[in-house]
Amino acid sequence: MFPAIVVFCCIGIYSVNNAPVDVILAGVFGLVGYWLVKHDFEPAPLLLGMVLGPLMEENLRRALLISRGDASVFVTRPLSACLLAVAAGLLVLAVLPSLRRKRDEVFVESES
Repeated sequence: MFPAIVVFCCIGIYSVNNAPVDVILAGVFGLVGYWLVKHDFEPAPLLLGMVLGPLMEENLRRALLISRGDASVFVTRPLSACLLAVAAGLLVLAVLPSLRRKRDEVFVESES
């Protein structure tokens, strides 16, 4: 079943632009995806980043144009400052367990 799926995917990819480079590029991205799965990367945040990244970049550019290039508008306005603080707090909460694990490993190794 898997080989048939791969063949049909390659035919579909090739039929869009009639370019063999597209099939090779799909294969390369498939290998990258396989590597990411093997190294326990979560696909949902990567997909969200790919989908929402351009939209966020466009709105950041728009906000900077409105503020005439002054980036301090993000910390002086209450709503954006609160959202930045929440994002920083969530980032710290996400990184904290891995830092504690590394610290605990160092202390366990030094005791023996």
